[in-house]
Amino acid sequence: MVVFTLHQSSTFELVKIKAMTQINNTSDISQAPYSDEELIKNFPGFTNHSATVNGVTLHYVEGGSGIPLICLPGWPQTWYSYHPVAMDLAKTYRVIIVDIRGMGSSEKPESGYDKKTMATDILELVQQLGLKKVHIMGHDIGGMVAMSFAFNFPDFTEKLVVLDGSHPSEGMLQMPLIPAPGTFDKKMDGNMPYAWWMGFNQVKDLPEKLLQGRFHHLLEWLFEYVMIDGQKMTSFERAVYADAYNEAESIRASNAWYQTFTQDIEDAKTYQPLTIPVLGIGSYVSYNYMKMGLPYVAKNVQVKGILDSGHYLFEEKPKEVTDAVLGFLVS
Repeated sequence: MVVFTLHQSSTFELVKIKAMTQINNTSDISQAPYSDEELIKNFPGFTNHSATVNGVTLHYVEGGSGIPLICLPGWPQTWYSYHPVAMDLAKTYRVIIVDIRGMGSSEKPESGYDKKTMATDILELVQQLGLKKVHIMGHDIGGMVAMSFAFNFPDFTEKLVVLDGSHPSEGMLQMPLIPAPGTFDKKMDGNMPYAWWMGFNQVKDLPEKLLQGRFHHLLEWLFEYVMIDGQKMTSFERAVYADAYNEAESIRASNAWYQTFTQDIEDAKTYQPLTIPVLGIGSYVSYNYMKMGLPYVAKNVQVKGILDSGHYLFEEKPKEVTDAVLGFLVS
């Protein structure tokens, strides 16, 4: 783990220093403050688990009871991103939050990052847990995997929720290399978003060299750019994700989610429109695109905008997200 400081966030600096002190004073790395064993203490009623499925070992956490709700996080976060909403969801559902292939404590193989293979990971986890049918929910990259799960395994899917992320499509090929004049500032433009990292993450080998031990620089910039209120992503949360993505293998694996988009686009051409109930939840940066795109791939779809939130909806608007998800699942 690498010590780093942020002049604008003294709390973040203290958290990192404390982390190094604790690690240096113990021979058991699992006691680090950002380990799954420590983080689960912030999830009352949840427990850590792992399972080997589809040739890969996945980490997941579980809490609550009732109909199973599989939750998949996005980039550059981990299972911990569901912290603002998990306990409320677990009052009604059996919540299972999975670190997808390449994320957090899950295994980071050299291949298998197309969304169909990653959806198969989740299918085999569902089967290993003895579940017949599940609700599935995903944010960002997790939303892509969740949609792939629904496309490929409809018999196992009850309802689908996607937040600020839908399955890769040919529309991605029209994303601009250069931002339109006046659209690239400190905050993402909701009408003409410029997501330069979609291209950057396509590059093999170089991002690891640039970002290893420095991932916090990307995180700090990203959270401010795509959130309306960046302060809603706490210093501790930023430290958790910086720690999770700081190593070369983690950067390489997470970038592989992006490097398979062309295969995902080809796979999407073979899918039939979803007939299960689908809820899309979009922030100000994604709502219009989800509202236009989801009806083409789902026959029974609702799209809700939370337009006073940026991309990280759980952190900025947890109550609105929870209310929308629970209202949809019980309807």
